[in-house]
Amino acid sequence: MFAGLPELGISNGEDLKETLTNCTEPLKAIDQFQTENGVLLPSLQSALPFLDLHGTPRLEFHQSVFDELRDKLMERVATIAEGKEEDRYSKLEELLEKSFPLVKMPSIQPVVMQVMKHLPKVPEKKLKQVMSDKELYSVCAVEVKRQIWQDNQALFGDEVSPLLKQYIVEKEAALFSSDLSVLHNFFSLSPKTRRQGEVVLKLTQMIGKNVKLYDMVLQFLRTLFLRTRNVHYCTLRAELLMSLHDLDISEICSVDPCHKFTWCLDACIREKFVDAKRARELQGFLDGVKKGQEQVLGDLSMILCDPFASNTLVLSTVRNLQELLGQDALPRDSPDLLLLLRMLCLGQGAWDMIDSQVFKEPRDLEVVTRFLPAMLSVVVDDYTFTVEQKLPNEEKSSLTYPSTLPEAFSKLLLENRVACEMGLYYTLHIAKLRNKNALQRLLPALVESHNDMSFGDIFLHLLTGHLTLLSEEFGTEDFCSAVFDRFLLTSFSSKENVHRHALRLLLHLHRKVLPSRLESLVKTLEPPKQSSEPVRELYTQLTEKLDSQKKSPPTAPEPPTLDLGLHPVTVPPAVPTTPPL
Repeated sequence: MFAGLPELGISNGEDLKETLTNCTEPLKAIDQFQTENGVLLPSLQSALPFLDLHGTPRLEFHQSVFDELRDKLMERVATIAEGKEEDRYSKLEELLEKSFPLVKMPSIQPVVMQVMKHLPKVPEKKLKQVMSDKELYSVCAVEVKRQIWQDNQALFGDEVSPLLKQYIVEKEAALFSSDLSVLHNFFSLSPKTRRQGEVVLKLTQMIGKNVKLYDMVLQFLRTLFLRTRNVHYCTLRAELLMSLHDLDISEICSVDPCHKFTWCLDACIREKFVDAKRARELQGFLDGVKKGQEQVLGDLSMILCDPFASNTLVLSTVRNLQELLGQDALPRDSPDLLLLLRMLCLGQGAWDMIDSQVFKEPRDLEVVTRFLPAMLSVVVDDYTFTVEQKLPNEEKSSLTYPSTLPEAFSKLLLENRVACEMGLYYTLHIAKLRNKNALQRLLPALVESHNDMSFGDIFLHLLTGHLTLLSEEFGTEDFCSAVFDRFLLTSFSSKENVHRHALRLLLHLHRKVLPSRLESLVKTLEPPKQSSEPVRELYTQLTEKLDSQKKSPPTAPEPPTLDLGLHPVTVPPAVPTTPPL
């Protein structure tokens, strides 16, 4: 408790113990010890006996004086650090040199930590002492820890790792939310709201203005993205940069070559649309990558791989295609559409680019020349059938709704990453339009998709939300068969996440499903013994809901209306009794 006092020539408890052990007159020894170590203020000597008369212990008095002086000293340290004197840091270094031996004393420790906090460069020797002592390390300010971390990547990694794990857990939990809705889904939160999350704020505070620490975090994110292929690390990469942008940390934003591109893209994500003006700005950034600086494409691709960026780009592409259809224009003739596809290709190729370290924009002509025409033919088929149904009976032809898809559509859905992303979002688009026929045609085709993207959590989260718009259709065998038998149930036994999403959907729509079909689905979706806790929990919730539904009394039928046999009677107009004039 009193460690460090002897180094400063100040007596401690051990000295008093030794004095009392060896002295012949203890009272005189105590009096002398108090005189030598008390507050050396002549005017105070006459006041202390007065406090004694009032029963105020000397300890209480000295403690209150000490606390007051400590607070004043800490205020003075902050004032010196905030001042503009040239020697302000040399004053703080001198004070640190004098006070550091007492750093283990709980009462003095806050002063030492305050001095270290305000020093831009704490002496290396003292940083090592703090780092080697777990207790001191845990209580020192983040400003001091930054100085330790910048030369100790492993230690910084230990601090950051739990936060990165927490971030991924939170994102994945949001995708399995019990709330199924089109309006409130994974992409509903604005970018600024997302940046107020605990993990982003903590990382931003840990980095401060330190470029070296920022680079370390980016390296951690790249490494984890390569190791896991988890696109949420790409989201964090963009959120972190924009969080520093919000705080106006120019020391970092000015040296990150992706800053302006991310800032512009962030505005597009906020609007959920890439307008013509911002499209030109984004194109300018991509075209401005100079020879010898191609490595920046790796970071740009990672930012475009962020699901929130992909979502915005694909929604903008679908909207752009609708406009082209109305204008009878070809996809390859639209510069805006080609730019959106260029950014989608760059984002979808992020993992390959960072893994291979070949920083070159991927060019994918097949999407424009083969996939989009095939997709537009699907749109035209659907439009033709819709118009046909609105015609009078005598004008209708024997046209039936197509059951198959163009070969190029199905082939590229399986072979091309960007085409697959487009196909998945087109499926969501028709679900939003409540187009049952088109959905029944498309869902079975999604079973075979590039890298099983159709069974990814993000798509299934959005699809289950969109299917709530067609809740009434689950009362028909054909629609249930398309959604469950020919899509979800094809892989639920091998992919636990699909099992979870199928249960989420059934939990939400079980009242709409035909009783015979519901019984069959509940039996099929019963989890095996090796299933994880979340799957078993969802299944339990479903069975409990169904049991409570069976036990609840049926609603009483409305009483029939009482027919009194009264019928309207026509009353003849009254004949005037007064003769006309």
